[in-house]
Amino acid sequence: MSDSEGLAGWLRLTLTPGIGGERQRKLLAAFGLPEAIFAAGRLAARSVAGERADLLFDHDCDAAIDHALAWAGQPNQHILNLADAAYPQALLEIPDPPSLLYARGNPALLQRRGLAIVGSRNSTPQGQQTAETFARALAARGIAIISGLALGIDAAAHRGALAGDGETIAVIGTGADRIYPARNKELALAIAERGVIVSEFPLGTPAIAANFPRRNRIISGLSRGVLVVEAAPESGSLITARLAAEQGREVFAIPGSIHSPVARGCHKLIKQGAKLVETAQDILEELGAFAPLTPSPEVDTASGESDILQALGHDPCTLDDLVERTGQSADLLLGELLTLELDGLIATLPGSRYQRLA
Repeated sequence: MSDSEGLAGWLRLTLTPGIGGERQRKLLAAFGLPEAIFAAGRLAARSVAGERADLLFDHDCDAAIDHALAWAGQPNQHILNLADAAYPQALLEIPDPPSLLYARGNPALLQRRGLAIVGSRNSTPQGQQTAETFARALAARGIAIISGLALGIDAAAHRGALAGDGETIAVIGTGADRIYPARNKELALAIAERGVIVSEFPLGTPAIAANFPRRNRIISGLSRGVLVVEAAPESGSLITARLAAEQGREVFAIPGSIHSPVARGCHKLIKQGAKLVETAQDILEELGAFAPLTPSPEVDTASGESDILQALGHDPCTLDDLVERTGQSADLLLGELLTLELDGLIATLPGSRYQRLA
């Protein structure tokens, strides 16, 4: 049997309506590979999966199979099944691994156990800056960044990983041949070129609300841990965090203002036992990477100080003080201050003041 014929059997199993993941796994456990299911016949399949198994023999999905085979025949486009050596081993540890994965980009990255960074689509500019800076710092240390390509925190995490010359994995809730949201088209193309986009949904699947919570188990399943940057108390990010805990992954959360709606989800997670994170080093230590982060580009490594560190002096000061001392805009300073804080060079104090650390 050729590779395409074997893949056609997997496609028929997964493209048949009414044969969901649970029935697929029952049939595979009973018969082995898909071709054995079809060789066993209707009555044998029905004895394992019930009357719906008849759909495997009655439903015509030849056109969809041909389309998927043609798609997988194009450069950098792949379809992985549970029996493939290239199938991500991490997903075999979860209770409900997808039978097929459609991937655009480098599928070898799916074997990397990275860190998922997720959060609110309606995130604050500060939250996006935090996600991007964490992702950049961790990606520079060789940790693959996993997220969902959504607006807000997800997109910021992917951008940060790419900016850190690192690797990133986007797990999407549509077909792998679609880009959603359209505003992330350029980002998605960059990820497909330098990382990988992966989906369990058949080609052509549009953006359906119910599919996004479902894909979250793959985001957490591929990761060694999940970092929640900003999230409402009832949100998809908290679903991802719950799935991560159930899958035995680490859960991290960044605290925020008690007055911020998008900080309350993180505070809820911390109350439930998530690890409070202040710097990227906190995550590196939990993941077993103990070496200190390299200084960020803003730091002058020859003297160990940047212009901002010099302007801070050794007494706490406010953002307005720094604007006056450096002549830089508040927006630019906020980004640079966050980078210095993640590198452990400064601390944020109550009253929005900043303190240089020894």
